[in-house]
Amino acid sequence: MKKYLVTLVPVLMLSFQMDSPADKEVARNKPVVYAEGDLKPTISQEKVETLVAKLLTTYHYRKVRLDDSLSSVVWDNYLKEMDASKTYLLASDVASFEKYKDQIDDALVNGDLTAAYDMYNVFRKRFQERNAFIKEQIKKPFTFTADETFNTDREKAGWPKTIEEQNDLWRKILKNQALELKLNNRSDSAIAALMTQRYTNLDKAINRVKSADVFQMYMNSFAEALDPHTNYLSPNNADRFNQEMSQSLEGIGAMLQEDGDYIKITNVLPGGPAFKSNQLKANDKIAGVAQGDNGHMVNTMNWQVDEVVKLIKGPKGTVVRLQVIAPNAIAGAPPKEIRLVREKIKLEEQRAKKEVIDVTDNGKTFKIGVINVPMFYRDFEGARKREEGFSSTTSDVKRFVEELKAEKVQGIVIDLRDNGGGSLTEAIDLTGIFIPKGPVVQVKESTGETEVYSDKDGGSVVYDGPLAVLVNRFSASASEIFAAAIQDYHRGIIIGGQTYGKGTVQTLIDLNQWLPKEPEKVGQVKMTIQKFYRINGSSTQHRGVTPDVELPSAFSAEEYGESSQPSALPWDHINSTRYDQSQAIDDKILSRLRSRFDQRLKSDPELKQLAQDLADFKKAKENTVVSLQESKRRKERDEAERKRAAATKVSQMSAPVDETGTPGKPDAKKKKDTYLNEAGLVLADYILASK
Repeated sequence: MKKYLVTLVPVLMLSFQMDSPADKEVARNKPVVYAEGDLKPTISQEKVETLVAKLLTTYHYRKVRLDDSLSSVVWDNYLKEMDASKTYLLASDVASFEKYKDQIDDALVNGDLTAAYDMYNVFRKRFQERNAFIKEQIKKPFTFTADETFNTDREKAGWPKTIEEQNDLWRKILKNQALELKLNNRSDSAIAALMTQRYTNLDKAINRVKSADVFQMYMNSFAEALDPHTNYLSPNNADRFNQEMSQSLEGIGAMLQEDGDYIKITNVLPGGPAFKSNQLKANDKIAGVAQGDNGHMVNTMNWQVDEVVKLIKGPKGTVVRLQVIAPNAIAGAPPKEIRLVREKIKLEEQRAKKEVIDVTDNGKTFKIGVINVPMFYRDFEGARKREEGFSSTTSDVKRFVEELKAEKVQGIVIDLRDNGGGSLTEAIDLTGIFIPKGPVVQVKESTGETEVYSDKDGGSVVYDGPLAVLVNRFSASASEIFAAAIQDYHRGIIIGGQTYGKGTVQTLIDLNQWLPKEPEKVGQVKMTIQKFYRINGSSTQHRGVTPDVELPSAFSAEEYGESSQPSALPWDHINSTRYDQSQAIDDKILSRLRSRFDQRLKSDPELKQLAQDLADFKKAKENTVVSLQESKRRKERDEAERKRAAATKVSQMSAPVDETGTPGKPDAKKKKDTYLNEAGLVLADYILASK
């Protein structure tokens, strides 16, 4: 991919040309008049629209034409983004949008955003009308004596044809929400207060939607028509994406959220400037932000959290000053001013972690090391600057492996459940910890050219002992590269559920490179440029990685994963590359491991209960129609609660919780993780079988 990215820049620079003056005149000869209060596009956004259309139709892996067929898909996507539940827009509104259905392809080329903003402004008007109706409805006490039902699944429903039909729909929506609260022993006054607050918050959120948000939603409706992993990222979202990938940021080390008129500090990260200063605490409220020692203090009341974060973040070594109100401050007291010097903060939440578990198999206890890898992170900027200790999945896991070896574990489980991927470099380097040398993944360009990416650590192996990889339906992309390579080399046992099936590679393009005269940031495009293949030649696209030992799962391929996405690229196959398999795992051993698991599935009480919980979870998902009559709803309550409990148990199966159910509490005794325990037992079976 490095070679591809090096050549991508000059190719784009040579091929991208702005529209001719004649083209611009065609696009602008029908000026659009926006009403007062309407959101409207900027000239910069019109340029970005044209640029993104050129980039995606020229360099995306799937060579697509901008035509009426694609235009219709973009139109459908945008409608769904605005009003997925089909509760705000009327059928007449949707009919009025039909004029844009086969024009979006031309609009994308010409930098015309009329459709995007006209449709959204109509939606916003309908939202405001609905909000006024909702406020009036909430004032009146609800009655639950009528024998009627409500279908909570609106996917196949139509848009309401009349205001009366829409009013009745919302009457049922609100009645259903109120009944849920009543069944939880809320009084009528408490129900009214809670629902008023809920819709006040929603109204506030919609009113804060800006032109940039509408533009991003519209451009993603286009980008995701090409494939599910191609996106336009607004400047704020681009910063957030890069921060997540690097697992670091430059700032003060505090987590923020909106709280009424202020931005509240929810957490102070250990080791950061805020933590070291001992002046900022959780629940402190930020009233103002200033840059440097002499900068003007900007009042941040009623600001969005992203806007305040943008002011507080900045290059390490620079000064930021905050006006802070303590939660116990006396009314009318002036805020205190705090001076902090920004640093580079490592984010620990999504970094790899380790633990040791004991499992008992055939009366014998095995000490198993577990390394949980939530994502494949890499601080590319830190790596480029050769910063000491830059964030890296491979370096963290390598350190944990050495520690586990020192603790004399008998086997190691790499837990990739819910790991959606990340850095391709890290997936390759991590594989190199466990294999001597050889290819890890094949990558194919849209031209058909294929390149093999190999382990480049010089043949060293950090760990050659018993290994298992635990995956589920939400293990994707880089997780699948790693799991597939371990499986193809017969280096370890893959345990869990069929993985997501994302077999594509994306690159980030900074759009300011192609619009150098734009004074502000205009965002980035994440674009699919390649497909990756296992070293045996099979694509993981659509099909994912099938485990050697498959555990019960609540999530089907039809509902979740790449195969459920209509714009996903297809599965295919290329030639295998040459690689040397380990002799440690063969079909005979795998057959024995599956047989032992099948025996436990029939006899182990916890596994039998898990199977029942999964069945209840699936039933709970299927039942979308609820009664709005209190007497019937109460009769359904016990069964619904049992199914809901099963659903909660399944969805939180791998979440770290303490015995009181508090997620993420450090040093607390964790509830038993059935899937992880079973992975440990399968690995223990392998240890016994290999002897």
